Amino acid sequence: MSDNYSEATLPTLRDAVAESAAAPCLQCTIVFHPCVERIGQCAVFDVKKMEHSLGRQTPCFSPETDDYSAPLEDPYLSRRALTINVEESGVRLSRLPGASRCRVAAVELHDELFLDNARLEAGVPLALSHTVVLMLRRSGATRQSSPDTLQCSILGSSPAMGRLREEVRRAASSDFDVLITGATGVGKELVARAIHLNSRRSAGPLISVNMAAVPASLAGSVLFGSSKGAFTGADRARPGYFQQAQGGILFLDEVGDTQEEVQPLLLRALQQREIQVVGGSVRNVDVRVISATDAQLEGASCGFKSALQHRLAEIEIRLPALAEHPEDIGELLFHFLSQACARERRSQLLPSAHSNAQALARWASLFHAFACYHWPGNIRQLENFAAQVVVASDDLPVIPQPVMAKVYASRTVDEPGGDWAVQLAVKSLKPRDISEADFEDAMKRNLFEVTAVADEFGVSRQSIYRRIDKSSTFRRATDIPETEINQMLVHCGGDLAKAALKLQISESGLRQRMRAVRTGV
Repeated sequence: MSDNYSEATLPTLRDAVAESAAAPCLQCTIVFHPCVERIGQCAVFDVKKMEHSLGRQTPCFSPETDDYSAPLEDPYLSRRALTINVEESGVRLSRLPGASRCRVAAVELHDELFLDNARLEAGVPLALSHTVVLMLRRSGATRQSSPDTLQCSILGSSPAMGRLREEVRRAASSDFDVLITGATGVGKELVARAIHLNSRRSAGPLISVNMAAVPASLAGSVLFGSSKGAFTGADRARPGYFQQAQGGILFLDEVGDTQEEVQPLLLRALQQREIQVVGGSVRNVDVRVISATDAQLEGASCGFKSALQHRLAEIEIRLPALAEHPEDIGELLFHFLSQACARERRSQLLPSAHSNAQALARWASLFHAFACYHWPGNIRQLENFAAQVVVASDDLPVIPQPVMAKVYASRTVDEPGGDWAVQLAVKSLKPRDISEADFEDAMKRNLFEVTAVADEFGVSRQSIYRRIDKSSTFRRATDIPETEINQMLVHCGGDLAKAALKLQISESGLRQRMRAVRTGV
């Protein structure tokens, strides 16, 4: 080997090793922006640099597959809203005096806050001013700007979703059987459909069967088909799922719940690619099998045969939980909101750069609240919540009470990195330090619930009531005339929650007021 050859190749090898062992970086992803097409754009902070500025003009954010980049450029955002100081064990966020407001997860930032690396690795939502929401996250992987030729609807600009699309592309280019694993609601069937759409079998059928619903007594006929007269009531030959999927893909959903008596039948069909029709002959089948489960397939207690597991998992794809790629919440949420609005023919509800300031503030608050949630139901739950928001909203977005209860109940629960949010909340404000803008925003964000507003600011409920009494915007429920309440209820079709929002009082306060009217108290 010549010296020239060595010099040409060894740096490349070193670069590859260095890249694999690269120090983690800080990524900042747009979860919400008035220009909604910017949702999902990302900026990367070099952790080797000790201090960074976050504001209207810096840093620049870029899409996943585009060289274009631009700063946030939001007029309500200070030129220098936050300073990010990188330390060995985390970062320190500092809000500059007079800068636009900032909420870090569920907590208002007034001066500075330290975030350890564990908390950063989980992702920290930042609400800047009233209109921009970001996700700050420490990650060892960066997004790759490469053309995406995959035909699928796997959304998300995070490194995790980029890796998933690459895995789908590779799986689609082969004909091996695939096992898709992951928690409930992460989109396993969506991935199966993407593999089918991009494979050489895309012209063939994709047949789905829920294995948890296949009884052992009927498994043979359901999976492999039956001939006429094979059993009582068999008035004609019926093809099984394997026959229906001939030349295409058979998707075995909930395969981990396959009954033990059925597993040997399934294993033989997979190994030999032949099936025994009930009351008929043995037939060869040309079928590719994709299976999915959220169950644990390994271990003596699970009851799943290891031979079948290994046969199903010639290729295994694990789908990450939504909490593992929280930077995609904004992109996914806007997609589901758009779908729900299209179904309801209410696309005018969606936010845009032309929306008024109040609407944008409400949307930003909604996206921030969802970014703070831990999503135990994953993407399916996010889609469900988005639909509920559309149904509950009129001219402005509304988080319905059942959704609100779940989202806000977990704001400071099980957060990695300790109880930093709780500690900061204990450092309460004096009532006179709360600006009118912050007070109004907190009232609307907490659906005018006095206890929730008091908890957010760390002050007493009496302080909030006194603030309401002095306000020209808000009222106590007891101060609203009965005629006004009745007119609003008629206007809202009897919907108490909507009437309370229109009156700018809490739903619980409205209930108490109506009860007092009925009893004459």
